[in-house]
Amino acid sequence: MAEITAKMVNELRSKTGLGMMECKKALGECAGDIDKAIDYFRKKGVKASITERAAAEGRVAVAVSPDRKHGVIVEINTNTDFAAKNETVGKLAALAAEKFLANPSQKLADDPAIKDQLVSISQQTGENIQIGRTASLSTAAGAIGSYVYTVAGKGKSAVLIAFTSKTEDDLYRNIGMHIVATRPVAMNRQEVAPELVAKEKEIAVEQAKATGKPQAIAEKIAEGKLNSFYAERVLVDQEYINAEVFKGSVANYLKSKGATIEKYIRIEVGQ
Repeated sequence: MAEITAKMVNELRSKTGLGMMECKKALGECAGDIDKAIDYFRKKGVKASITERAAAEGRVAVAVSPDRKHGVIVEINTNTDFAAKNETVGKLAALAAEKFLANPSQKLADDPAIKDQLVSISQQTGENIQIGRTASLSTAAGAIGSYVYTVAGKGKSAVLIAFTSKTEDDLYRNIGMHIVATRPVAMNRQEVAPELVAKEKEIAVEQAKATGKPQAIAEKIAEGKLNSFYAERVLVDQEYINAEVFKGSVANYLKSKGATIEKYIRIEVGQ
């Protein structure tokens, strides 16, 4: 008879969300073959794989080190928004963020405490609870802050921002809120992917040519449209969203505060 190890049992649990003793018994019946054990459950009418359900909902959590030199975002994925709002999922997200902050090189899903929580919550909710995307941001000379956009008690979007020097907390919140709302594709024009610029220019040229404009004129029109594209999609070129706080571009808002963004990261559930 094949030896049933704890690793085999945990793997079957992670695939099915079923109890430890149920999984051990099934593996014993199937000579340690995990795929056959899943079929064993299915033949008995037991829901055999919660992982087959798409985990498209979820929540995000952030953690920033006390010296503000390092920050992380962790996404927890669920099947439904209802589960994402669960307090237990919230605690898991917070735990995962703290663990990731302590060791950004680790694979969170392999951490024993996180793995146990994922299995336990999956069993409680009947949903496919997974670690989603993770992001880490560090700065040598600057300072990091965060902003979390919360909907119905759960983090929907999170932003980490590294300024080149420590600045007021309100600026982290205001710029973070702007980034969440406008979803810029890059911080400045230089950071926009060349293929995206080429695509936008090609579309603009073809649109102009379709109206009968010659190539040279179409090229000039395309340059103008690219400027409009940058104003819509590039962070520092965008108009700041809250005119009551500042009326003008993000670049000018930052200048008025004597602040410079070094880099930022944004994660939104489902995006």
